[in-house]
Amino acid sequence: MASSTPARVTAVDTYDIRFPTSRELDGSDAMNPDPDYSAAYVVLRTDAADGHEGHGFAFTIGRGNDVQVAAIEALRAHVLGRPVDALCADPGALSRDLTGDSQLRWLGPEKGVMHMAIGAVVNAVWDLAARRAGKPLWRLLADADPEWLVGQIDFRYLTDALTPDDALTLLRRAREGAEERRARLLERGYPAYTTSPGWLGYDDEKLTRLARRAVADGFTQIKLKVGADLDDDIRRCRTARAAVGPDIRLAVDANQRWDVAEAIRWTKALAPFDPYWIEEPTSPDDILGHAAIRRAVAPVRVATGEHAQNRIVVKQLLQAGAVDVLQLDAARVGGINENLAILLLAARFGVPVCPHAGGVGLCELVQHLAMFDYLAVSGTTEDRVIEYVDHLHDHFLDPVVIRDGHYTAPTAPGFSAALRPESIARYTFPGGAFWAADLAERTRKGQPE
Repeated sequence: MASSTPARVTAVDTYDIRFPTSRELDGSDAMNPDPDYSAAYVVLRTDAADGHEGHGFAFTIGRGNDVQVAAIEALRAHVLGRPVDALCADPGALSRDLTGDSQLRWLGPEKGVMHMAIGAVVNAVWDLAARRAGKPLWRLLADADPEWLVGQIDFRYLTDALTPDDALTLLRRAREGAEERRARLLERGYPAYTTSPGWLGYDDEKLTRLARRAVADGFTQIKLKVGADLDDDIRRCRTARAAVGPDIRLAVDANQRWDVAEAIRWTKALAPFDPYWIEEPTSPDDILGHAAIRRAVAPVRVATGEHAQNRIVVKQLLQAGAVDVLQLDAARVGGINENLAILLLAARFGVPVCPHAGGVGLCELVQHLAMFDYLAVSGTTEDRVIEYVDHLHDHFLDPVVIRDGHYTAPTAPGFSAALRPESIARYTFPGGAFWAADLAERTRKGQPE
């Protein structure tokens, strides 16, 4: 006789996964010269008969990943023992419990390491829910009732800009034409741009070769990292523009390097190369600074948002007219529930969303959010592209597929977040096979750890 006991979460397992990307300067920029792209990875295990697990992670760049893992582990008591059916039916209930733990909230509130940990756990729940539903996450969200989606959002601090009724109106309006858009998405995919040619540590030959390859691969926009040296940036922008021609969009990204006045001066100096946007020109928390830069550098657009700590910062960026392009991140804020609010805020203000990706698995995650936005929120891909970086995808069980400069819509159930077991075994820090061998070699050579 079948047991009537409901299936529950039985384990919240964490892993410190680090990849040695600094060895080839992949990911290098003016603020982060030597990142080792890393994931504070979490797996939710259950005793359900279907055997499904939930996978999530927070992205970091090396040292400190152990701190991020510890923050996820601090949430374990909130998740263990939860009934699986109830958890998957209402991820927002867990999201509210995690952000509402007053003693952990004190460490933010709703920002920083704890908030990213909440995002990893909440995203793992959504991955589990989508797997149990047999749908890729983008389809699970797009198929959901608008009323249920609105119920997943925490509107506290938002109602001066976005109310539940506003959100419901946007979602209901977007249902018109959704089936036609879904057919186009499945046929064509979602447009992408690539940062792969533009890392700051690459020489001009590598920049030129990768930029030309990007155009040949169907990308209509590339991005360069800037901000360390103006003369160097002028030369690199000239090199890139010569490589791709006048019709390819060229975005530039300063990774928060400048003060407001310096950002204006530097961007104007790069203006002859027709940059499509200047990304993160100053501190991600400086709302008024971004607004001042935007006024001064037009028609160059201002893009930011990947380091916006929560939906409240995004609300202010939009209210202040500080951005032309909003760049949400799938793992920076408190998970899908908060990103639903961010997508709806952007739609309310009529600002296009061009998600931040790259890193470890960010491309895999954020494609689902952008595709949901196209189908169920904004209803358009005009002036919208997802960032793409061509590394580390082979470590995922359901890696992104790019075809002719477009993300192909995922078909496997879940959030595309699961790492390959062999990658976990090899790159877990410090005891995984790669790092153990690396330490042994450094010890042999007398190098510091």
